[in-house]
Amino acid sequence: MSTPFPYAERRAKLRAALKKAKLPGLLVSHDPNVRYLTGFTGDSTQLLITPKLAVMISDSRFETQLRDECPDVEAEIRTAKTTQADFLAQVLTARHITQLAIEGDVVNVASFEKYKEKATGTEFVVTSGLVDQLRMIKDKHEIAALRRAIDIAQRGFQAVQGLFTPEMTEREIAHELEHLMRRHGALKAAFEPIIGVGPQAALPHYRAGAIRLADAPFVLMDWGAVEPEGYHSDLTRVLATSKIPPKLEKLYRVVFEAQAAALALMRPGALAKDVDAAARNVIAKSGYERYFGHGLGHGIGLEIHEQPRLSPLSNDVLQPGMVITVEPGIYLPDFGGIRLEDDVLITRDGHEVLTSTPLEMGPARLG
Repeated sequence: MSTPFPYAERRAKLRAALKKAKLPGLLVSHDPNVRYLTGFTGDSTQLLITPKLAVMISDSRFETQLRDECPDVEAEIRTAKTTQADFLAQVLTARHITQLAIEGDVVNVASFEKYKEKATGTEFVVTSGLVDQLRMIKDKHEIAALRRAIDIAQRGFQAVQGLFTPEMTEREIAHELEHLMRRHGALKAAFEPIIGVGPQAALPHYRAGAIRLADAPFVLMDWGAVEPEGYHSDLTRVLATSKIPPKLEKLYRVVFEAQAAALALMRPGALAKDVDAAARNVIAKSGYERYFGHGLGHGIGLEIHEQPRLSPLSNDVLQPGMVITVEPGIYLPDFGGIRLEDDVLITRDGHEVLTSTPLEMGPARLG
């Protein structure tokens, strides 16, 4: 049995952040943020948190689930006879909440206007990133969960290669991979697997189609798993399905060296933009700068894309406990693409690459 996550400690950290920001309370509306602070795995539920209160605002569908998953958090339950905005107003009035912050990057404009219309006794303040900043630094429970998510993804990847045949399509590989990850303990895939054969690998977010493994000499696979606690992994590898073309081998070497250059800088205190630049410079010196258009990486956790970001525009500073993807790539239209992606933990004195699937290009095992 796994050790319970420290939800009360997380709420205490959020209260400290609210105090520092001089905010009297926060209405947490983003489902992953609610889960992070309470352990609740449902949806359509908000957390009202103040220096003295922690109240879940939900509806009757989740009454039993809230009792079971969040026994240390009070719950206010509405029925179908009351709208969500009316019920929120009632709760805020009963609790004498005269000022409240909302998650401005989550609550839509229509909902925000309804809140203001119904809760006339409450002043709403728009904020951003208060919980996201806490979620950037993973605790030991989260790191253990991320290790599980990575292990499940790697097991699925290894197993699906045993099913490869020349006639197998990208879509069939994606479906089998998802199934095998579930067989190894995943709740689901972290995202729809990106399986790109040959030229399709030049599309960074390609959706698997009917192209067969036999149609080109290589395949790019970008995949991940969600483990039982809800944490995501994210990996990318390229496998050769026949003789490796010299052009592909050259691209692979450049991307491999770009990732190595980035990893060499990854330690506490490093600037995220400098890590991105290290990889980008290797690719630029090789003449492929215009073919690497996305950021170098992103945080992973309860969501597949979290803070921090490795990009030229990022102001993030690496800190112990961050878990970040490092995924340089080169994408040549009508030829294909190379992306190598690992999940990396920032440690006290450097970093640890959590993924262990070999970076070498193959070959894939075709039956």
